[in-house]
Amino acid sequence: MKSPLLTLPGAVSAEGVDEGVAAHYGDLFREQRTLADGTGFVDLSHRGVVAVSGEDRLTWLHLLLTQHVSDLPSGQATEALILSAHGHIEHALYLVDDGSTTWAHVEPGTQDALIAYLESMKFFYRVDVADRTDDFAVVHLPAGSIGEVPEGVVVRETAYGRDLFLPRADLESYAEKSGPAAGILAYEAFRVEQHRPRLGFETDHRTIPHELGWIDTAVHLQKGCYRGQETVARVQNLGKPPRRLVFLHLDGSEVYLPPAGTEIRLADEGPDGRKIGFITTSVRHHELGPVALALVKRNVPLDARLVADTTAAAQEVVVEP
Repeated sequence: MKSPLLTLPGAVSAEGVDEGVAAHYGDLFREQRTLADGTGFVDLSHRGVVAVSGEDRLTWLHLLLTQHVSDLPSGQATEALILSAHGHIEHALYLVDDGSTTWAHVEPGTQDALIAYLESMKFFYRVDVADRTDDFAVVHLPAGSIGEVPEGVVVRETAYGRDLFLPRADLESYAEKSGPAAGILAYEAFRVEQHRPRLGFETDHRTIPHELGWIDTAVHLQKGCYRGQETVARVQNLGKPPRRLVFLHLDGSEVYLPPAGTEIRLADEGPDGRKIGFITTSVRHHELGPVALALVKRNVPLDARLVADTTAAAQEVVVEP
């Protein structure tokens, strides 16, 4: 899904999973400052959009998701996960219900697998699951924005800003009135600053919610009856996750930014020391400089001096050891 906003002046296409929208429009730090001021918008039209309608939609989703949604008020945003039978994260959904339909946006390209799973679990419930990616584009307005929301558009409002489910046909005209546009790299810089994990970035095939702090925002610990719930309860009540998410301040004197996947070691053990983690997302922040999210072994000391490849790194706790 290639965004028409890639024709805007200065637009440079993103790569990888974010291909199809702009990485930036020519000035990464200016775009970050614009968002920090509560102006502009981010084109997230490459994300998948799934809609669930029908009178049983909330009670049905409540049985499948990690979040408590059976009584989700209209207009209230939430996020939820779908886990494997062993408690590993398979899908992350960013939800809002408009009173008749539950809307979710998901990682680019994951909507087909998500819908296939949901369809397999319909049984006798009165629900309809639809892929609306072709019809609706996700647009993000930053926290504090006073940008206009067109009448009738479904809005998912959070502490980090507002996500609009905008008719895709209106994307170009909305951009003309709501600029300036900021690219996905600016959006990612704030996501990292806010310690928010992202499916496929902070997750791998064995990630459980406790490792990323998703246990606090996307999991309701007083509900059961969803796949993987036994693992969630066991780790919560009897143990600790094997890894934990950390926020890293990287050495700003280097031009090099260690990419995702860069191995992390203890500085005291030298370049041949044991691997104790890896970077999941690294960005350049307009105020903080080079920073990253990373997964490290749970027992890594909080005051340990770390290196990502050859770049010195200092950790801030996101998930308690």
